[in-house]
Amino acid sequence: MVIFEPAKDLAKVAHFTLSNMRPYYEQYSVDWDEAQIEKMTQELVNYDILVQGILVGVMRLSFDTEECWLRDLQVEQSYQNQGIGSIALAEAERLAREHCAETLKLRVFKNSPAVHLYKRQGFGLTSEDERFYYMSLTVS
Repeated sequence: MVIFEPAKDLAKVAHFTLSNMRPYYEQYSVDWDEAQIEKMTQELVNYDILVQGILVGVMRLSFDTEECWLRDLQVEQSYQNQGIGSIALAEAERLAREHCAETLKLRVFKNSPAVHLYKRQGFGLTSEDERFYYMSLTVS
């Protein structure tokens, strides 16, 4: 069973994010460290993703009057491809509806395997640049 709880330790999940994203940061010359990630995420709505009480991921959201942005979705590598990402996206959509958002948006590195997950879950491509796909899902 997957549980979402408000993040208890932003430094710990910043370390988690940096570890997961390191290959992308290196490829695209993104020079971030844990302290920067922690600082950037303080203003976001941060959720720990737990399975049997074990921290296996993090989900970060931001809201405005019409949109919910999925700012980050990280799942520990050993827990990937077990449906946790799909469950997290369903939770993000539920939270977007709860906040009266009309659209759930995200940006993802073009070479991330998560692109396939987002497409399977109904996200459509809205734009792209040299590094990212920008995707959205209408929240019903």
